[in-house]
Amino acid sequence: MQDDPFAQFKATQREGWALFVPLEAYTTPAAARLVEFAPVQRGQKVLDVGCGTGVVAVTAARAGAQAKALDLSPVLLERARWNADMAEVKIEFTEGDAEALPYPDAAFDVVLSQYGHMFAPRPEVVVAEMLRVLKPGGQIAFSTWPPELFVGRMFNLVGQYLPPPPGVAPVSLWGEPNIIRERLGDRVVDLSFEREAMYIPALSPQHMRNSFENTAAPVVKLVQTLKDDAARLAQFRTALETLISVFTKHNLLRQQYLMTRATKRS
Repeated sequence: MQDDPFAQFKATQREGWALFVPLEAYTTPAAARLVEFAPVQRGQKVLDVGCGTGVVAVTAARAGAQAKALDLSPVLLERARWNADMAEVKIEFTEGDAEALPYPDAAFDVVLSQYGHMFAPRPEVVVAEMLRVLKPGGQIAFSTWPPELFVGRMFNLVGQYLPPPPGVAPVSLWGEPNIIRERLGDRVVDLSFEREAMYIPALSPQHMRNSFENTAAPVVKLVQTLKDDAARLAQFRTALETLISVFTKHNLLRQQYLMTRATKRS
């Protein structure tokens, strides 16, 4: 978008999330749960917003949907196209901004997002766009991270060391049902929530922390920012490892997430 006050913020996100591909294996089962929760039906027109490596779009297409998908990162879209080709499904992937979806009004039966749309800096804008392209009576469904559980707490920890730019809402608020109710407002009906969990192998908190430093954009950016401040970097790493320990048992890090589903008001 021209004159976008968050253009630089989005450019930083585009660069940081390019490293996400190794985490794809862990988000794949969650993609199946979201597609089922929506629920996606054969023949429906489906949009995956912030699609990353395309695991939700591919899952929807394999269920018989006519899927399209959008993401900021050309690197992740390259992987998404590879995934679609490997699965032998046809999906239209587009590099673009969740705050300015390049699709007509009421173009989709279902609009999905798995940990994607929540990184848009302005919740009110991304919600308006997702609902704009959704048909009246269509389903919106997305997965986010509750603020009191592991990933939400990790994002809040990162924010203590590297606050978001002014005007950018904390990502973890997207995991709070009351906030979601406010953001969707009276534009939807039949709002419902469900919690699920994914489990990531973690040989030690240090192993897991190192993985996040190489794959999770907010952590990647923070480590880059603190590279010349050894004391604060060490402090952050200790805090993150302690947090990881709280949610790890039997060498598995438990990452609980929230699924939201609603119907656009006719």
